[in-house]
Parts: sequence; structure tokens; C-alpha cells
Amino acid sequence: MARILITGATGSLGRRVAALAVAAGHTVLGTHVRPWIEAVGGGVSPAISPVRLDIRDREAVQDVVDAAAPDLVIHAAAGRDRNDWVTNADGAANVALACGERVRLVHVSSDAVFSGRAGREYTEADRPDPIYPYGAAKAAAETAVRAIAPGAVVVRTSLILGDGNGGHEHLTHDLVAGRADGALFTDEIRRPVHVDDLADALLELGAGDFRGVINVAGADPVSRYDLGVLVAERDGLDVGKLRSASGSGRPGDIRLDVGLASGLLHTRLRGAYEFMRAG
Repeated sequence: MARILITGATGSLGRRVAALAVAAGHTVLGTHVRPWIEAVGGGVSPAISPVRLDIRDREAVQDVVDAAAPDLVIHAAAGRDRNDWVTNADGAANVALACGERVRLVHVSSDAVFSGRAGREYTEADRPDPIYPYGAAKAAAETAVRAIAPGAVVVRTSLILGDGNGGHEHLTHDLVAGRADGALFTDEIRRPVHVDDLADALLELGAGDFRGVINVAGADPVSRYDLGVLVAERDGLDVGKLRSASGSGRPGDIRLDVGLASGLLHTRLRGAYEFMRAG
């Protein structure tokens, strides 16, 4: 069994990675910024050891990694503000510096590193060409991680949902309830992934010897609008209250090619139409 340090363990993804790692018998340490109980609401396994850490503080990150002495670090932390460059870019570099080449690192990146102008699926060989601040920060994080810790795994993923806590799930509920004003875009195409599938894949990659970039996303290409419809149907919401639009100015078609992951991983990456309609 391994000793695993998970950054961002109070977030939707980090929490699931931590829970699955504990269930598998690993020793798990999870970092947090807000008070632990406040952040997780008390609904977290007591087997997870909380470690307060602001990844923007390079020395603090180094101290935590040195003290924890993990076999594996899974970097799932992200800024609460998507445009928080210091957390999303510099924070990732700080984690990579602390791991170096002595601690295995799995870094979570995003399809947002791409512009959507390719007119095809993006493979691991495609070079980032971000067109907005969040994508630029994630691209910078990838560059830092690959330069500082060349043995790391850089996992590019897409919209994460499936357990009710995903950002797109919350947005759909807010739009239907009138708590948010706006529309879901028909020309923003993604490969949404279930949080449990992604969490399983991160742990599997951490236990293996793969290094470099790998796309880990769901099987189905889905527009943000169609995904909102799936959320509404699953949760018994009024689909008629969702508005569609096009031309958001954000990346359009940024489907990730998941051929490498499908051949390498035992974890099955389900499509949104399957996992949103299950049961």
C-alpha cells in the first residue's frame, strides 16, 4: 500500500480520490485551505489525515511534502476563482518543485489549454494554444510540471460531474431555478467525465509507470446545452427553463482523443449519456 498526498482534498474531485484511496487501503493525507470540517461538512473518512496548505506558498509546499514523505502526490487543487493564476499556475509549479524526481506526481490539467480551432479531436501530441486566462494558466502549469518533474503524469481532462457536485450540475440547477441568468452553449463541445471514473484513473496512473501527457475524459462528445438537458432530466428539473445559445467566445470544440487512455487503463471511461441516465 502507498502513502498518498492529495492536494485539494476538499474539492469534488480531490474528495473522491481520497475516499477511493482510503477504500483501497492506502494511507491518505489531504490538503485544505479552509478549516477542514467547514470545507467537507464532516462527511469525510476519519482515515484521511488533513494537512492545511496554501499551494501558493512554495516553502510551505516543500515543508509539507518533506514531512509527509509520500510515495505519490496527486495534484487536484485549483483556485476557487478560475482566473487565479497564482494558484493554478504557480501553485502547480510549487508542487512540482517539492516532488522533483523523487516523488511520483500526477497533475490534473484541462482541455481548456486548447482553442478549439483544430476542427478535430485533440491528442496528447497537440500543443496548447489557449485563448482565455484559465486555459493559459493550465497550459503554464503543464509546462512547469513537465520541465521540473519530467517523470510526472499530466492528465488532461474535461467537464467533471456525475455525483451532483460538478460545476455544470450546479449551474444547470441555478439556471432552472432562476438563481443565475444566462444560457448553455450548443457550440461548446466537450467529453464530460464521471468524477469516480477520473478519480479511479488518477489512482491507477499513480500506481503505474506511465509518464507524460494523457487525455482522460468520457466517451461521449456532448455540448454544454445537451449536458444541461441530461442533468435536468436526471434530477427531475424543468428542461424548458434552460436556454440555448452559441458564440460564447470560449473554446468551442475541444474534444479530447482518449485512445491512449482507453488502451492503457483498466478504468472504463464512461460516456455522459451512459452515466447520466444510469438507474
